[in-house]
Amino acid sequence: MAAALALSERGRGRTAPNPNVGCVIVQDDRVVGRGWTQPGGRPHAEAMALAQAGAKSRGATCYVTLEPCAHVSERGPACADLLIEAGVAGVVIALGDPDPRTNGQGITRLRAAGIEVAEGVGEASAREAMAGFLTRRAKGRPFVTLKLATSLDGRIALESGESRWITGPQARAHAHLERARHDAILVGRGTRAMDTPSLDVRLPGLEDRTPRRFLLTGQPGAGDDAWGIVNAPSSIADLEGVDHLLVEGGAETAASFLREGLVDRLLLYRAPILIGAGKPALGDIGLSDLATAHNRWRLADTRMLGSDRLEVYASQ
Repeated sequence: MAAALALSERGRGRTAPNPNVGCVIVQDDRVVGRGWTQPGGRPHAEAMALAQAGAKSRGATCYVTLEPCAHVSERGPACADLLIEAGVAGVVIALGDPDPRTNGQGITRLRAAGIEVAEGVGEASAREAMAGFLTRRAKGRPFVTLKLATSLDGRIALESGESRWITGPQARAHAHLERARHDAILVGRGTRAMDTPSLDVRLPGLEDRTPRRFLLTGQPGAGDDAWGIVNAPSSIADLEGVDHLLVEGGAETAASFLREGLVDRLLLYRAPILIGAGKPALGDIGLSDLATAHNRWRLADTRMLGSDRLEVYASQ
């Protein structure tokens, strides 16, 4: 299942509105098929893995990060039916599919065909891997990651606005990898005017993974062919084909998403420098007292990237 989860990450940020699923087929303790949801959502992970395994699927065990779909689409058959036709002996599933077109029906169909089904293996990791799909289903909006790159004293730029570069090359490379894992990226009008950011992915081999660009602004006509417009943080619910959204700045844009309770994950890159008077990382986030600031975030990961520290927080 860990291998299937790793494969699912290959599709993250490219499969919406479908989930980024991973699949591994094992026969006699050997992997005979691997698959992950392809860009645009098809083929599904199971179809890809079954095609690779061929006749070796018969009697094999399929490990898949999400319940095989039970509905037939114009774009392809139901994965539950494909697994039955292939003659697999068992299916190990990390997470049930909340899509009402499946939602337990895939598992029921597999068991009715005499296939042994195990559920809940690696469930927590699967929820994390498919957070965008699950958040869209549960809350009707994308999963939002807020990125902040700050000095030790919480500044994102000098008073003049100069911000290149607060963090070092390793931290910036990691930030580009994060871009590659998102469907879209958003900044505020001030950041666009000050930094004229390209917001592309500049990592060898991942240049084609540059996400769609959006500008948070209420100013009519601010968008163009390269930039979409988001009028308010809540409007991200209307972004079609966006299940993973990365918010990169600036301070007021970051604060507006925090005020609305729309941040699910926080990436804090902290450089070992002091700036003093300068631009703060955040504006007013609407706190009325210190008590409400506590128990909102859980530290999920921390690591060193060169001389910079990355801290990843999950919303509680």
